Amino acid sequence: MAEPQRFVTGALLTVAEVAAGMRVSNMTVYRLIKSGELPAVRVGKGYRIRESELQRFLEARSVHVEGA
Repeated sequence: MAEPQRFVTGALLTVAEVAAGMRVSNMTVYRLIKSGELPAVRVGKGYRIRESELQRFLEARSVHVEGA
């Protein structure tokens, strides 16, 4: 018999958790999800964001500032 596979890699965060961590409103996170910029999983009536997807989203938008 085959071993069961893990279907979730990393933690699943709520919209409120993501918003608090990014210091933005819940509505901003919903807009990012709706626009497709922030991948999310639909769970019932709510959304969950994979921690790895959030990290990828933030890294793609980080800026490097060279010496002042």
